[in-house]
Amino acid sequence: MDFNYSPEDEAFRQELRSWLEANRQFAPPPREMLGDEGDEEWALRVRWHKKLNEGRWVAVHWPKEYGGRGATVLQRQIFRDELERLRLDEPFIGMGISLLGPTLMHWGSDEQKRRFLPKILSGEEIWCQGYSEPNSGSDLASLQTRAVEDGDDFVVNGQKVWTSMAQHADWIFLLVRTDPEAPKHKGISYLLVDMHSPGITVRPLVQITGAKGFNEVFFEDVRVPKQNLVGQKNQGWQVAMTTLMFERSGGGERSIGEVEELAALAKRLPRNDGTAWDNSSVRQKIASFACEAQALRYTGYRQLTREIKGQPPGPEGSMMKLCSTELSLKIALYAMELLGTYAQIEYQAPFAIDRGRWLFRMLAARGPTIFAGTNQIQHNIIGERVLGLPKG
Repeated sequence: MDFNYSPEDEAFRQELRSWLEANRQFAPPPREMLGDEGDEEWALRVRWHKKLNEGRWVAVHWPKEYGGRGATVLQRQIFRDELERLRLDEPFIGMGISLLGPTLMHWGSDEQKRRFLPKILSGEEIWCQGYSEPNSGSDLASLQTRAVEDGDDFVVNGQKVWTSMAQHADWIFLLVRTDPEAPKHKGISYLLVDMHSPGITVRPLVQITGAKGFNEVFFEDVRVPKQNLVGQKNQGWQVAMTTLMFERSGGGERSIGEVEELAALAKRLPRNDGTAWDNSSVRQKIASFACEAQALRYTGYRQLTREIKGQPPGPEGSMMKLCSTELSLKIALYAMELLGTYAQIEYQAPFAIDRGRWLFRMLAARGPTIFAGTNQIQHNIIGERVLGLPKG
């Protein structure tokens, strides 16, 4: 593993750093400081996305032919590191950049690439993901939303759930069952559906944090042109797995920052004649979190090394997802211990320490252990595919 960067990489870093320093005022506050994911927060995110796009800093890893910079794997990591250095978020305005775009590059027709990729980059069209259903979560292949051929269209009926940002989305990439008689992995197709189509209803699911980013989406006789089929009919499981590979890549970049914020909190909280930080057991606990965060960083470097060498994804993806989400949860819960009675003061309430963001984080921290493949699923993957343990 070589930790040195080439002159080209350092030039990339300096160009990016200069641009971020000059334009950081356009970035919104961190997501947990904004709260309910309402229209005001959404407008701030979209503004930041469009500002980054002006500087050609959206999807830097996309090939130049599709509007990206053709950044290398290392340069993509540099991009993340520089955002983290300034405590800036990548503007999360849907699943287009991270999931659908790369999937279309691999599976989409030339017409689909020309039609959709430029508007994903510009932020003109927002995408959401139609995978999970009320009875099809971790067992995704058991989905029951149907699509029946009718002339030049598919007619879709069914329901999706936990659909992030569906209330803002213009399009959804949707898994549907097109052959109910086939084995469950064989009769699925992957469709691109206009969210403004007649027959689509979106209902918000308000979370315990007050955020409204998740939704239920209902489809009633929704007509979808056959030209919006990605890949082959009944072969959508392969396309879906490509998308999930992009969903599970990365993770863990923010763990060190979370530990640093926890340490800063301990140094501010009064205890007896000093602060919580003066207690050796507090320092020891936070040091253990710091060790885990550093281990995650180096595990991420192992994953990065595989990518640079052109090797297929290894177990690092599951390990990063599992360990980073568990660490974030432990950090948030320990912050509640440190805050004591102040932990009960809700988000943005008067007298809340750090505007109540630690309570927000604690309430939100369970979610990442569930989405993108539950942590129980990740344990199974690691046990069976890495350690060679028998199936339970």
